[in-house]
Amino acid sequence: MGKEEKKLMRRRLANAYLSSIISISMVLLLVGIASLLIVNARSVTDYFKENLQISVLLKQEVSESAAEACMHKVEALPYIHQARVVSREEGTEELKAMLGEDFLSVFEASPVPISIEVTLNAEYVSPDSLEIVRSALAALPEVDEVDSRQSLVSVLDQNLTKISVFLGVFILLMLFISFVLINNTVRLNVYARRFTIHTMQLVGATKGFIRSPFLVRAVFQGLLSAVLAILLLGGILMILKRSFSQLFGIFSSSSLALVALIIVASGVVICVVSTFFVVGKLVGQGRDDLYY
Repeated sequence: MGKEEKKLMRRRLANAYLSSIISISMVLLLVGIASLLIVNARSVTDYFKENLQISVLLKQEVSESAAEACMHKVEALPYIHQARVVSREEGTEELKAMLGEDFLSVFEASPVPISIEVTLNAEYVSPDSLEIVRSALAALPEVDEVDSRQSLVSVLDQNLTKISVFLGVFILLMLFISFVLINNTVRLNVYARRFTIHTMQLVGATKGFIRSPFLVRAVFQGLLSAVLAILLLGGILMILKRSFSQLFGIFSSSSLALVALIIVASGVVICVVSTFFVVGKLVGQGRDDLYY
């Protein structure tokens, strides 16, 4: 084999190795997205639940100072996540934005009471728990009415359940597809070297000796693909963060580190396992079988 042919062969092998790295990286990116959803599923659900606001309307005669004192009593309840006082002026401005500037013209005094906006801890945002919360808030002497938005909570609860089931099926499907695609990519990569394996077998190399360099290469292939997938996932998250900065606050550094670890482990394990079985199969083949 001449120098040009050797160069051409090296170039082809390098191109094949690079294309397999890119292919595996794209699949590991899917694994990363699925892992991100799994690891942060509870946090995302809690985020939506803890941002659902309940309005506690106070009696007309309640003063600003009494409203502040009432808010502190509300905050002390075990199921309250956050609470803040909405003054008459702020409430009036909100109604003006909805009903128009002249809606107060029919009233001698502002009908807008002081209110307290409340968000609950996520575990209490369900139809059953919400009734307990509403009763406790309504029992406070300063409170006139509680808008618990029970119908909205019921809809949110149902939709979150549907979304969870859909995501669960989607994630399982992505993981299955990822395994199949990476397995096929590794098979093609190893199969391209079947004649090298056969030559090693002819000179007396054992199965373990033949497998060793392929397994080492598979580890590096899995690591390189995982690093590229992590960089791609990080880039996607940075782009999305500009539009959903508040939502991205729930992704802790520990959860992102866990996702990165899952990507690396998936890349290395699948590449090594696939290589192990493919090489073992090729070692057991005769010379004539290598041409099919």
